[in-house]
Amino acid sequence: MFAVLKTGGKQYKVASGDVLRVEKLNANAGDKIQFNEILMVGATIGAPMVAGAGVQAEVIDQIKGEKTIHYVRRRRKHSSKRTKGHRQQLTLVRITDILEAGADTSGVMAAVGAATKVATTEAAAPKAAPKKAAAKADTAEAAPKKKPAAKKAAADKE
Repeated sequence: MFAVLKTGGKQYKVASGDVLRVEKLNANAGDKIQFNEILMVGATIGAPMVAGAGVQAEVIDQIKGEKTIHYVRRRRKHSSKRTKGHRQQLTLVRITDILEAGADTSGVMAAVGAATKVATTEAAAPKAAPKKAAAKADTAEAAPKKKPAAKKAAADKE
């Protein structure tokens, strides 16, 4: 039996025992994960997803893809050029089970992309700038104001 799953903006046709290189997931080597966005299982086609279906996999390793090199040439008559390189972060997974139904109650950790975790932690973290402004306001109120008192004392002596 095979299934078509969606992860990282791509679709993969998988069978039990296949090894995939997918976009980076929030999982460590040896973790068991489950893909819940299943577009097709065997002869069952989802509209757009198959309800209750899932694909379970085991994370083998977190790897980097091959380096892609991009040459940027800026303008004619100027020999300025720049080389940019990039290595995509990937997760290597081995497909263990394909579930046509009952994936909702399996209790296996859902496969979540790395970008999703970063976005949730930034939203939960408070901003640093308001703390600095509040700290400055607290110190300004706590500091005694000596100069106006000294001028007042000098005016009283005269």
